[in-house]
Amino acid sequence: MAAKYMDLAKSLREQILEHTGHGIYKLPSENELCRKYGFSRQTVRQALRLLEEEGLIEKRQGSGSFATGLASGSNEIAIVVSEEEEYIYPSLIADMKSALGHRGYSVRLFSHHGQVALERRILTELLRRPIRGILMEGCKTALPNPNLDLYGRLREQGISVLFLHGGYPADSKCCHVKSDDYYGGYLLGKHFLQNNHKNIAGIFKLDDLQGLERYRGLSAALRDFAVELPDERILWYTQMELTALERKSDTLFLTAFLHRQLKDCSAVVCHNDEIAYWLVRELKYAGIQVPANLSVAGFDNSYLCEISPVRLTTLSHRNHEMGNAAVQCLLRMIQGVPAASLELPWRLVRRESDAPC
Repeated sequence: MAAKYMDLAKSLREQILEHTGHGIYKLPSENELCRKYGFSRQTVRQALRLLEEEGLIEKRQGSGSFATGLASGSNEIAIVVSEEEEYIYPSLIADMKSALGHRGYSVRLFSHHGQVALERRILTELLRRPIRGILMEGCKTALPNPNLDLYGRLREQGISVLFLHGGYPADSKCCHVKSDDYYGGYLLGKHFLQNNHKNIAGIFKLDDLQGLERYRGLSAALRDFAVELPDERILWYTQMELTALERKSDTLFLTAFLHRQLKDCSAVVCHNDEIAYWLVRELKYAGIQVPANLSVAGFDNSYLCEISPVRLTTLSHRNHEMGNAAVQCLLRMIQGVPAASLELPWRLVRRESDAPC
């Protein structure tokens, strides 16, 4: 015969699971549980202690016991990014895995490599898995996406989806944690303008919203300072060119740009540190000195800033900010708590790749 506290724990466990996804569930107080079930305070405390050990509840001093959002079965979170081992992703994934692990969740990693068809295969697999939530980096977010139906089916199954770096504009239920990329583009443009640069160029990713927003920010800064931004000073690249750059070191789109369109420029805003790193290398091969002949800046404050031939000026967030913010937002969604999209501010980190004109 089961102990009384185990019977009570079973009853409370069922109530917690019933409320999962429908808002923070606060359990009745110890006194209320004693009156409702006719058990002693010691029995009630043993039951609550068991649920706490299982990770199903947490006790808050002076407030009571609350459901954590964990379930008694699978508590797996899927993390889906463009690449697992490239650029900023290893540190971002490590931050999210650490934050989820401390809260009792396990993690399964997927990479869509910027391919919409692969994104669909991953989402189809996730529909068959007993997962609790998804941290999802969208694929070619500036383009129409044929996979929105699968995101709808995931939500119908009670699976929370939080987008990293921005979601799909056509998805009205999309919730995201991203950088304030418009402000980032504006900040770098303003920085160069205040250092007397007038002929400023930009390199941005055409098929991701990040690229469009960073371009909009740069162009707005130049507009506000009454400085022109001719179309020929903007290089747009796509996932295809990025993949060739990462896998084959194919820099053709960058070398063509620097020889044809950067000749009269004194500064260039790059989509991120990865593009800035490769551009600085190509400039060095071409005998163009950074920053004496051309100032360069990027986004993300990645490890590439330090190993670049010239240390890169860049924009940065606080350490671990993106990963921790994303996990906190997703767990609120899993608990059923209203969660708003979040844009993280940038700050300028100046190094040797830019100088006054």
